[in-house]
Amino acid sequence: MTPRLLIAALGLLCFALPAHADGEIQKLITPADKKRLDNYGETRKAALAEAKAGDAAEVKQLDALLAKPLVAFSDKDLTGSWRCRTIKAGGPLPLVIYGWFKCKVTDDGSGWRLEKISGSQRSKGRFFDDGEKRAIYLGSFYVKDDPAKPYGSGPQTDQVGYAFRNSAKEWRIEFPAPYYESKLDIIEFKR
Repeated sequence: MTPRLLIAALGLLCFALPAHADGEIQKLITPADKKRLDNYGETRKAALAEAKAGDAAEVKQLDALLAKPLVAFSDKDLTGSWRCRTIKAGGPLPLVIYGWFKCKVTDDGSGWRLEKISGSQRSKGRFFDDGEKRAIYLGSFYVKDDPAKPYGSGPQTDQVGYAFRNSAKEWRIEFPAPYYESKLDIIEFKR
């Protein structure tokens, strides 16, 4: 193989590999979002304790979601269309579970990208590997009629969270200390 072809082949291979938490994300994540992830455990615990005071039927739904065992992301393809809904735990209201909307996951060769494509509150971002059973999501919150700002534009739009899989047809992202309305946001995905 000639040197030019070898370099081109290696370049294509690099674009096909997923992004890893120990590499590119360390350059991208803001200090505020790194702190939110560092405090994830205690933020989550406080939010879920407050959520227990919510509507009994919604508490039961949240408990059922969080009780599902986690499975590995490896060898699974998240690309395609998903039903998604937001759950807000803790904060001004103890627990709010919204209805289902549409989300899609694509793979541009550098990893999975998420876009919530219906509803008034939207999200757009990408995932980074963070071990076998967890990924990190860096994204941007935006409202339906406004364009999404790039990640790193500021605390009102920046989103960070941990993604977890429950099965081939179910997964979620948990956002600790989001800017608006709650202590913990969870986006649940099903197909």
